[in-house]
Amino acid sequence: MKFRLTPYRIYCTSIAISSTSQIAWFARIGQVENARRVFDQMRNKSIVAWNSIVSGYFQNFRPYEARILFERMPERNTVSWNGLISGYIKNGMIREAREVFDMMPKRNVVSWTVIVRGYIQEGMISEAESLFWQMPEKNVVSWTVMLGGLIQDGRVDEARRLFDLMPEKDVVARTSMIGGYCLDGRLAEAREIFDEMPRRNVVAWTSMISGYVHNQRVDIARKLFEVMPEKNEVSWTVMLMGYTESGRIEEASDLFDAMPVKSIVACNAIILGFGQNGNVAKAKRVFDQMGEKDDGTWSAMIKVYERKGFELQALNLFPVMQREGVRPNFPSLISVLCVCASLASLDHGKQVHAHLVRSRFDHDVYVASVLITMYVKCGNLVKAKLVFERFSPKDIVMWNSIITGYAQHGLGEHALKVFHEMCALNILPDDVTFVGVLSACSYTGKVNEGLEIFESMNSTYQVEPRTEHYACMVDMLGRAGKVNEAMNLIENMPVEADAIVWGSLLGACRTHMKLEMAEVAAKKLVQLEPKNAGPYILLSNIYASKGKWNDVANLRRKMRARSVSKSPGCSWIEVEKKVHMFTGGESKGHPEQEIIMVMLERLSGLLREAGYFPDGSFVLHDLDEEEKVQSLGYHSEKLAVAYGLLKVPEGMPIRVMKNLRVCGDCHSAIKLLSKVTGREIILRDANRFHHFKDGLCSCRDYW
Repeated sequence: MKFRLTPYRIYCTSIAISSTSQIAWFARIGQVENARRVFDQMRNKSIVAWNSIVSGYFQNFRPYEARILFERMPERNTVSWNGLISGYIKNGMIREAREVFDMMPKRNVVSWTVIVRGYIQEGMISEAESLFWQMPEKNVVSWTVMLGGLIQDGRVDEARRLFDLMPEKDVVARTSMIGGYCLDGRLAEAREIFDEMPRRNVVAWTSMISGYVHNQRVDIARKLFEVMPEKNEVSWTVMLMGYTESGRIEEASDLFDAMPVKSIVACNAIILGFGQNGNVAKAKRVFDQMGEKDDGTWSAMIKVYERKGFELQALNLFPVMQREGVRPNFPSLISVLCVCASLASLDHGKQVHAHLVRSRFDHDVYVASVLITMYVKCGNLVKAKLVFERFSPKDIVMWNSIITGYAQHGLGEHALKVFHEMCALNILPDDVTFVGVLSACSYTGKVNEGLEIFESMNSTYQVEPRTEHYACMVDMLGRAGKVNEAMNLIENMPVEADAIVWGSLLGACRTHMKLEMAEVAAKKLVQLEPKNAGPYILLSNIYASKGKWNDVANLRRKMRARSVSKSPGCSWIEVEKKVHMFTGGESKGHPEQEIIMVMLERLSGLLREAGYFPDGSFVLHDLDEEEKVQSLGYHSEKLAVAYGLLKVPEGMPIRVMKNLRVCGDCHSAIKLLSKVTGREIILRDANRFHHFKDGLCSCRDYW
């Protein structure tokens, strides 16, 4: 007998189906209140509708309301119970899911598989395995879920034994096993399963190619890629990342050009690839041509700028990203924070810190260390100390950050105090700690303390001194005038002295005018780093200070013959979130050049009245005295300080950064300027910080 629905019943059924679809749709787009409104308006609520609204609440992370509705259901089937278990698992509530599973009146294979999958998702593989073997019946999905759990747990051999027991091995199971072997670096076994597959889909092909790529077998991956019967976006992207991650950027570029569809992930990968290989312009071109960008795209471009010395561009891109409505992610925030540290951009750094707090990233110990470093390099040691003291527990990186910070600011006593406090808490110092502590001793002339700590490195803390520690010791002895002892230390080092060690000695020779030893150190440096202008400049300084202009000219001829160029002195200052750069000379190119020159003239008059006379020994050219004075007057740090006095409000410190070591004449001049203008001036040079206030410097003229 055939049953025929009347038009009225068809109409009612279609309304019910339509309402249930609406519930699911509203829940899917996050409008669970609208879904509930549709549900409440239904006169005849089917079990499907009840299941749909319960699932909607779980989908929108409202598990307690979902459970209340479940309890109100007039009837339930196994699908209802499975939905409750699945909902709890989606909300990370595995204990509640298990309680429901245990009280179910009737379980099917889906019930068992869902709870096993839940345990695996929570990393509770042993519990999953125990339940799996209790299952009264298993289907191919159950076996595959458990197989994935063992692979996730790194138990590849046990996964293989389970794989061999499987009564039916579908393409998903075989692909999982391929992925497991590839993760373990066992490519031959992965390839064996791949070759034996009765049928392969694009996921299986991509998994095998990905395995070769991640095990640095890019050429084999490419051969397999070429014979794929069909490729999707993921396949192309995996192959592309193989080339970018192995530094083969030309092949990556060719593949990228050939891609039929350039996914966001692929574009992000090629941006990073171009950037890592120094081709920032190409990276920017890809970035600009992208129709759609995600947070990873912006993060990639900012990272490229940050890593390749385009700090200002990175800083400028960050607010553009925010204006586009893209929320900064963790990597982009860290990159910008590193840029802020490099440029000493305190205002931008504070803004990024606020982002980290809002995103709750500031509780991360790595973030805290980066924040400390940023505040230290921006000259705000008070804020750095605040971040350090608020964070608990502290790891070794944080302790190292604050010790190094105190050292860079010339606060040797504070650095040593923190070091002893750290050791008292049974936190073992590492090689980085000792670089910070020995630098602190060097910058503050604490030779005896430095020698004691150096001796204790191996004997007490089992840290073998490395070349950087010897460099600190040479620097410390050299600064204190013990240049011969520094040379003896180099000659008796158990490891070969590197450029940093010889550079420290050469710097000491410059300070104490030890010409013969300086020539030895300079020759060593030229052998180690023939393209580095540093040793030529320091040696030229010594010759110039002794009036040996022929030797200065000979050095310059050698530099030209060897194509060695000197990095120009450059200083910068941040005013109202904008970084202003200055190079030596008459501030050409700066839009406010005229008022800067007027301010410099005014400052020159104030300095003369205070008894300042320019020290011509810091001019490297054979010029007459008038020309020397003129040259010294336009050093980049003086230009930046003049601009700071014009623009930075009274009561706020003037923070200036310089890419090279501050010259002695500028140090004397800025010290006096802090007195005659009544302003605090903080100068960060290539080595350390100088805090000028009331005619004094924090370095106590020991630098």
